[in-house]
Amino acid sequence: MSTSHQPAPPPQPDPGGLGRVLDRAFGHPSGALGRLGGWVMARGNAATEQRIVDLARIEPDETVLVVGPGPGVGLDAAARLAGRAIGVDPSPDMLGLCHERCGDRAELREGSAARTGEPDGSVDVVLTVNNVMLWDDRAAGFAELARVLRPGGRLLLSAHEKWLPVSRHVLADEAAEAGFADLQTWTWDPPGFAALAAQLRAVKPA
Repeated sequence: MSTSHQPAPPPQPDPGGLGRVLDRAFGHPSGALGRLGGWVMARGNAATEQRIVDLARIEPDETVLVVGPGPGVGLDAAARLAGRAIGVDPSPDMLGLCHERCGDRAELREGSAARTGEPDGSVDVVLTVNNVMLWDDRAAGFAELARVLRPGGRLLLSAHEKWLPVSRHVLADEAAEAGFADLQTWTWDPPGFAALAAQLRAVKPA
C-alpha cells in the first residue's frame, strides 16, 4: 500500500503579527520597540505637537492636560507656557521618556482619555495628538475630557487623518454629544513627510 505525500501548504502571513508589533511600538509602547516608537513619534509628530500648543494659546496661569503625550514633545512645549502641566499615558515606558524630556515641569501619571485622574473642572486646556484613534471608547473619552475642563476650557485634538476610524466631522459630532460647543475642524499638512492631520477645536460652554 502506497501513500502519497501532499506538499505542505506555504506559511500564511500572520496579520496579527504586524499589528502586535505596531501596538508595542505606538499603541501601548513597551520595551525596545516602545522606545523606538517613542523616537519615531518625537521626530514625526514634533511639528504637529508644536502647532497644537500654539493654537491653544496657553496662558501662564492655566492648567494643561496632555492626553497620550508619548515621548513628551508637546507636553514639554505646553509645560513651558502653562502654570501647571499634566501628562496621562497608559504606557510606563512613554511616561519615562516624558520624565527624561520634561523633568519636574510636568506631572505624570498612568491614565487615558477616559480615565485622567483629574477632579471635575480642574483643567483649562486639553491637548491630544495622534491618540484619539487608540481610545477604546471615544464617547467615554470625550465625556471625561468635558468633565475635567473648567467652563470655557478648550480641547485641541489632532490625528493622522488616514488612521482615524471615523471622519473628523464625526469626531466633532461625538464631541458635541459630550457637551462641547464652538466646534471647528480642519486639515493641516505638516512639513516634511508627516501624514495629513485632521484637527479639531472645541470649547466647554461657560
